[in-house]
Amino acid sequence: MDLLLWRHAEAADGAPDGARELTARGRKQARAVARWLAKRLPGDCRVLVSPAARAQQTAAALDLPVTTDPRIDVGASAHDVLAAAGWPDGGGTVLVVGHQPTLGQAAALALTGTASAWSVKKGALWWLRRRERGGERECVLRAVIGPDLV
Repeated sequence: MDLLLWRHAEAADGAPDGARELTARGRKQARAVARWLAKRLPGDCRVLVSPAARAQQTAAALDLPVTTDPRIDVGASAHDVLAAAGWPDGGGTVLVVGHQPTLGQAAALALTGTASAWSVKKGALWWLRRRERGGERECVLRAVIGPDLV
């Protein structure tokens, strides 16, 4: 199974939190990462998105069908995010577009078994893979890419 964790791009400050929208810079960040992903995502990739406006706008840059999932909204837990994605046994490829600190905690939990406070930069993407090698299950970090590097 492949799991991609994509933090929403830069958003404007404001309230209510769920209504915050991307800035011009954030829209540019989302488009850049979406172009990078478009060359690499399999056609059957499932895209799960937080209901927050900034996450929805980030995912929209992909121009793919998405599923809005409240289990990955602002304030969700790392366990909620991994469960929503079906990690580690769900199979296929799942892209989650969500928020910090949850995505950093989910990456740490998937890679180490502990939901530590890892930072995911705005607009950045972490690509994890669960595989078997020599009869052992392992998690591999395939890529970490920020919008400034694509």
